[in-house]
Amino acid sequence: MTALVPDQTGAEIFAQVLTAGPISRTVIAQRLGLSPSTVTRLLAPMIEDGYLSETGQKSATGLGRPQRLLQVNTDQCLVVGIQIARTHVAAVLTDLGARPLRRLEHMLDSLEPAHVLSVAAELTARLIAQAPSADARVLGVGVGVGGHVDAASGVCRSAVRLGWTDVAVAAPLSVATGLPVVVNNDVNALGIAERWFGEGRDVDSFAVISVGRGIGAALMFAGVLHSGAGGMAAEFGHLPIEPNGPDCACGNRGCVEALACSDAVLRMFREAGGRPEADYDAVTELARSGPEAERRAALDAFAVAGDALGRGLACLCNLLNPGLIVIAGEGVVAYEHFGPAMTAALERHAVSTAARDCAIKIDEDSETLWARGAACLVIKESLRARLS
Repeated sequence: MTALVPDQTGAEIFAQVLTAGPISRTVIAQRLGLSPSTVTRLLAPMIEDGYLSETGQKSATGLGRPQRLLQVNTDQCLVVGIQIARTHVAAVLTDLGARPLRRLEHMLDSLEPAHVLSVAAELTARLIAQAPSADARVLGVGVGVGGHVDAASGVCRSAVRLGWTDVAVAAPLSVATGLPVVVNNDVNALGIAERWFGEGRDVDSFAVISVGRGIGAALMFAGVLHSGAGGMAAEFGHLPIEPNGPDCACGNRGCVEALACSDAVLRMFREAGGRPEADYDAVTELARSGPEAERRAALDAFAVAGDALGRGLACLCNLLNPGLIVIAGEGVVAYEHFGPAMTAALERHAVSTAARDCAIKIDEDSETLWARGAACLVIKESLRARLS
């Protein structure tokens, strides 16, 4: 992928303006340990090319001379973000600040890789055709897949819910779209989005936990995504917490996911006599105001899910001691039901101050969440800059 800012130091400066702007030259220099003259020199071509502009003034100390602030002109570039799910492909067109401009979705009748990637290419073409500005530069396509992804090669090594093993994603999609393609695990992509533009903007080390049909995680250490030796880090959903628990999609038993994902909630609700046709949203609503028997069945199912999540979070806090955990995904619509049990289990099983050290925040944006995260893969790659 062609770098948006060729010079590496310039890319670090641009990333600071993008994620922390409006920001002054003085603050940029302080954050990156650069001289003010270096910052000014490297900013000049970015301003001249229209990628940055000056806006307003602010005193650095409250007493000194006001300084001009810099911001990114986010409409200069466009990015496509793709989420590949078991039931559908969702795509968004965003600006350089990952702000969604257009969204499309296509339900899948086949999970055969060639078909899914053809759908992704079609949605990409349609989004670009609908771009608000024909002059904006399209940086590339980011793809988030739920599973083990080798980001360097653009290959999905394993996606149990899709039935994929060693599926090349980046290369064929790049040929089909004529654009650079970046692929990663969908929760890793979400972690990057939270670090650049979300709850983790001012936090160097934190975790993102996704709750939905699967349970996933992303880990940020010192502002950098931790992927592990083979890209398998942060398989939070497959922490084994209940030896005699239900079977998990990964082939093991008693994983966090087997107890806390949306399908697990539905299974427990139905086993307790709840209506078999109810989906997750319906069970969430029944937990609020359903008939007493179904309301109790729904609340009990969410309590089990919350307890499993909390025990998993306690393992995470005891091991890594993060200062922030962001809970995201479509499952957070039911946070009011599983949150209390989750918090209680976290506090019960966390060692010493590990639970108190960690703030829990909820990201309720579910419609564009995953595809927007995928778009951030492209933004990050185009800058080739550290997140911090």
